[in-house]
Amino acid sequence: MRRAVLIAVAVVVTIVAVVFTFQRKLVYFPEPGPLPSADEAMPGGRDVRLVTADGLMLDGWHFELPEAPATVIVFPGNGGNRSGRLSLARGLTARGLSVLLFDYRGYGGNPGTPSEEGLTYDARAALDLIDGPVVYFGESLGAAVAAELATFRAPKGLVLRSPFTSLAAVGSHHYPWLPVRMLLQDKYPVVERVSAVDVPTVVVLGTRDSVVPPAQSREVATAARATLVEIADADHNDEVLNSGPRVVDAIVSVS
Repeated sequence: MRRAVLIAVAVVVTIVAVVFTFQRKLVYFPEPGPLPSADEAMPGGRDVRLVTADGLMLDGWHFELPEAPATVIVFPGNGGNRSGRLSLARGLTARGLSVLLFDYRGYGGNPGTPSEEGLTYDARAALDLIDGPVVYFGESLGAAVAAELATFRAPKGLVLRSPFTSLAAVGSHHYPWLPVRMLLQDKYPVVERVSAVDVPTVVVLGTRDSVVPPAQSREVATAARATLVEIADADHNDEVLNSGPRVVDAIVSVS
């Protein structure tokens, strides 16, 4: 019996050690390049380069419209690259808004390795690129990035799509058998951050989200004193949540 207990403990310790060591592989899923030029991706686009405070150079696409009331900075989720956000850029420019799409470090062929601190630097580099009013749009993990940036510099408006309350909370939901809160290096305390921000805010969620529990997104909306938009039967990666008309309408409403 003692031997069996020792073996079980050894297995658990090994699993926890592996998860701790490779945890960021479970959080960030970058898709590499190469990517086309901005003008090839969408006519009228311009290639831009973001310079971070820790010395990285990141690529992005700027779709700038004359007379636009604001530029929407899109903070992506934890997967893919900026090419997967083109349909959103098309929808927003069709409504008269300028758009900045960029990739975090490690994504879209950019140098570096993603982390909470690194994505904070990346977000601020994106903001430095834009003159004039801005709207932050963050999807999932990007909602956490946008929320942090809003505490640094308030935007004209903030739209959070499928936000979690904290990375630990959503991690515990998916891995209830792990001591997630003890293991996590990256925290992303979204509720804490949005509570300190006073700007027009909209939270958009899908009622069948299998990645971020809708209850967590509702909690974020309450903390942010936000308008809540619920899209019935939508799952986390459904196109209606990526660039559907209600998402575009939400962004326009705070622009």
